[in-house]
Amino acid sequence: MNFGRGSDVLRIAKEKGISGGTILLGRGTIRNGILNFFAFYESRKEIVMMVADGETAQTALEALNNEMRFDRPNHGIAFTTGICDVEGSRELELSLPEKERGEEKTMRHLITVIVDKGNAEKVIDAATEAGSKGGTIVNARGSGIHERSKLFAMEIEPEKEIVMIVSKRDTTQKIIANIRETLRIDEPGKGIIFTQLVDEAYGLLE
Repeated sequence: MNFGRGSDVLRIAKEKGISGGTILLGRGTIRNGILNFFAFYESRKEIVMMVADGETAQTALEALNNEMRFDRPNHGIAFTTGICDVEGSRELELSLPEKERGEEKTMRHLITVIVDKGNAEKVIDAATEAGSKGGTIVNARGSGIHERSKLFAMEIEPEKEIVMIVSKRDTTQKIIANIRETLRIDEPGKGIIFTQLVDEAYGLLE
């Protein structure tokens, strides 16, 4: 979405049953000669990541499309992707399928960990202990049911850090287990971990 609209996305999604999400800051490039001439070629964006079961996700996506009008140019893009495991969210523990289609052929996973600011290095350390070759840290902000505080009657959205780790399939569960134990992910508000399938990967260290 365009910068500043991430909170609107989360509001609509929460109304349809999604408990919260995480907002990443990004930028987009406009391919327009006139704008490039005047140096107006970069636009700030917000990327909203949310986890939900399939039915809730579809309902939220339809509501978002109706209100945010993704069918119009420059109004944003929304899509869903499958996940094969999630930790730190009790609402989803029992609703995800045991195996995503095609998982048996996947050689690697993408492990995404969302924690409060300052904890990303602990995630990297825990993952490395369990066999990870490293990861990427992204700054973000979050909005969840139990994650808001107030300052002078204004709601403050806490800063988050997202750690993205590509792992071999046979080490994924060991890495997740060590992160869960070290960061106490199973305790409310400590973070969330979800795993996605990686079909193709290049430039990774073995």
